[in-house]
Amino acid sequence: MARDAIATAVKWNALGEHLPPLVPVVAQDEATGAVLMLAWADKEALERSLDTGRMHYWSRSRRALWMKGETSGHIQEVSALYLDCDGDAVLARVRQTGPACHTGSATCFHEEEDPDGRIGDTLTALAALVRSRRREPRAGGYTDKLLADTNLRLKKVGEESGEFLVAAARDDRHQMVYEAADLLYHLVVALEGADVPFEAVLDALAERRK
Repeated sequence: MARDAIATAVKWNALGEHLPPLVPVVAQDEATGAVLMLAWADKEALERSLDTGRMHYWSRSRRALWMKGETSGHIQEVSALYLDCDGDAVLARVRQTGPACHTGSATCFHEEEDPDGRIGDTLTALAALVRSRRREPRAGGYTDKLLADTNLRLKKVGEESGEFLVAAARDDRHQMVYEAADLLYHLVVALEGADVPFEAVLDALAERRK
C-alpha cells in the first residue's frame, strides 16, 4: 500500500474524543503465516511503518506512538501492508525478530486455545525460532553453533538419521519418537542454515497431496 494512499484508503475508527482516529492492525509472520498480535495504529503509525520499514503502533493506554521492539529488540520488519475489503482493518505481513508477545511466547494468541504454549504447527514455530536465532545469534547456544558450521549441521543430520534407523530396526517405538524429534530439529536447522525457507517444504508437501 502506497504511503500517500493511507489517509484516504483507511476507514478510521473513532474510539473517543481523547484518541486519534485508529485502525486495528493484525501482524502476521511472513515466513510462517502465524498470527502474531493485534494492535492499533493511527495515520502517523502507518506512515512511520512504511517510511522506516519497521512496524509502529499507537498505544491506547499510553496515548503515544511506539515502535515494536524499541526496547526489547523484537522488531517487526515490514514486508507489506494490506487493507481488508471494507477498508477498516490492516494486515501487516512482517519479518519478526524474536517472540512477538511480551510474555516471551511466539505469538500473543495462545492462552485459551493453546494452554501449553505450543503455537499452531510446532514445526512452523520451531522454524521461526531458528530463523530468529540466525538473525540474532546467542553466544554459546547449540542452535547458533549449528548455524555457524555447515559441516557440523550436515554431520548431525546424518547422525540423527542413523539413530532413527537403528531405533526403527529394533522396533523401539519409544526411542523412535525421540530420535524423530531430534532428526526433525536438525533438519529445520539445516534448512535455515542453507537459506531454504521451511514453508518451501510445506508447499512441496501440499503439492503432493493434490
